[in-house]
Amino acid sequence: MLELSNVQAHYGKVHVLHGCSLKVNDGEAIGLLGRNGVGKTTALKTIMGLVPATAGNIAFNGTHLNKIPAHKIAGEGIGYVPQGRGIFPSLSVKENLEIGLAKAPEAETLEHVFARFPRLKERAGQSGGTLSGGEQQMLAIARCLILKPKLLILDEPTEGIMPILVQDIRKEIAAVNKTGVSILLVEQNIKTALKLCSRIYLMEKGAIVHEAATDELQEDKETLYRYLGVSV
Repeated sequence: MLELSNVQAHYGKVHVLHGCSLKVNDGEAIGLLGRNGVGKTTALKTIMGLVPATAGNIAFNGTHLNKIPAHKIAGEGIGYVPQGRGIFPSLSVKENLEIGLAKAPEAETLEHVFARFPRLKERAGQSGGTLSGGEQQMLAIARCLILKPKLLILDEPTEGIMPILVQDIRKEIAAVNKTGVSILLVEQNIKTALKLCSRIYLMEKGAIVHEAATDELQEDKETLYRYLGVSV
């Protein structure tokens, strides 16, 4: 599915990713965790071509992503929900879902997405900017799902969202994963990551420093505290 091999990246002269390597298999939900500023978001942006890899390789189902233009990467079957959601606030919910498509989605596809997110169907004609933070996050995820991705990359999907909606978003991400869509999740809410993911990569100073099955990591209090500063 997705494999990063010794990926390096820079912001100008600043070296951000220092040989980042990770793998997401078909149908897996994988967490990429670490303290603020360690390079998690940069890793996701590098996968999507928004930050160029300066060394290493990024492969997705046999395609070398770092050798194709950024605007073609979504077409390979990757959905990306960036931090901050990135919806168009002046467009309606339905227009947000349709933007970027070559033609209007089939009614069946749209209904499938609305069935997963009933709140969005209720607000289909409402402008995106009037939605709550949680509803905007649902819209950002739905906009990816309408493209029927094989892999969904999520950057802090529960950030700044009311606890009651965090549960809804967590449930929907799990449901998407159960349909066979792989998940790569960056998340500060450690409990959310541990509930959704089967494997976790821990990142520090632009490199992967630890990998473990979720069950193992939950029992490894010392490692959790060392790299995340939390106890669960």
